[in-house]
Amino acid sequence: MASLKTAIVFFFLVSLMGSSSAQLSTGFYSKSCPKLYETVKSVVNSAIRKETRMGASLLRLFFHDCFVNGCDGSLFLDDTSTFTGEKRAQPNFNSARGFEVIDNIKSAVEKVCPGIVSCADILAVTARDSVVILGGPNWDVKLGRRDARTASQAAANNSIPTPTSNLNRLISSFSAVGLSTKDMVALSGAHTIGQARCTSFRGRIYNETNNLDVSLARTRQNNCPRTSGSGDNNLAPLDLQTPTYFDNHYFTNLVNKKGLLHSDQQLFNGGSTDSIVKSYSNNPNSFTTDFVTAMIKMGDIRPLTGSKGEIRKNCRRIN
Repeated sequence: MASLKTAIVFFFLVSLMGSSSAQLSTGFYSKSCPKLYETVKSVVNSAIRKETRMGASLLRLFFHDCFVNGCDGSLFLDDTSTFTGEKRAQPNFNSARGFEVIDNIKSAVEKVCPGIVSCADILAVTARDSVVILGGPNWDVKLGRRDARTASQAAANNSIPTPTSNLNRLISSFSAVGLSTKDMVALSGAHTIGQARCTSFRGRIYNETNNLDVSLARTRQNNCPRTSGSGDNNLAPLDLQTPTYFDNHYFTNLVNKKGLLHSDQQLFNGGSTDSIVKSYSNNPNSFTTDFVTAMIKMGDIRPLTGSKGEIRKNCRRIN
């Protein structure tokens, strides 16, 4: 009898652990905020029309939020005299951007349905819309997340992979949040859009030779001086072929040794992920299908649901 009770308790605990993402659903706001999607898309559209790079920046915010204690909007919280947020963590400081666009989206959503939609969910929809607007695939976003009342600068420093990561580090960082190696390669394909700062690729263009196209190195050196502190914020496109269009050229670049970041080229460098990269470079549909699967999976990382967390009125501070 005791063993039966133990089994029941164990089953109940397992159910609880797995239930949070199960509570997310694509129709979560269909009655409470029917104008959510059109409201978000309108603001995202305007922001990307003003600056194409913003689409990549907004997509990156979703990644940086979800990797730190789950997709809970903790990334948006500003520092105060009594609270330390994640914005000054090394992977985010002077790097994560687009927060004012999130503010604008939140304001617009609050006008059509006040107090209903979390900042975490707004980011999930914004990330999808950014991909679609820049020519990428569409998918139904699962919603129902609530916003965290806490943040962790330490977790942000430890959980988000750096541009200098090697393949093993990338695999383990993604595995730590429940994402497979294939998910990792597919999600890295988000680098088909956006720009990187000189500080992120300086080491690669001056110190790496075996897996770096010589002409790319020369071109990037023109705008990224060797000396640290000089031109640190100068930008270069992550995908030199179609930097503002979401496609599979990122993977073609890797096959041709034209990955901008060290961590990019690690995906095609004689290791276990070479075959996935090759497959995506030859088959764009395979990439977009796996990218969508991985984005949905990433959106399921440890969401706050039910009565956990809150629905923030202002994404930058707890209520």
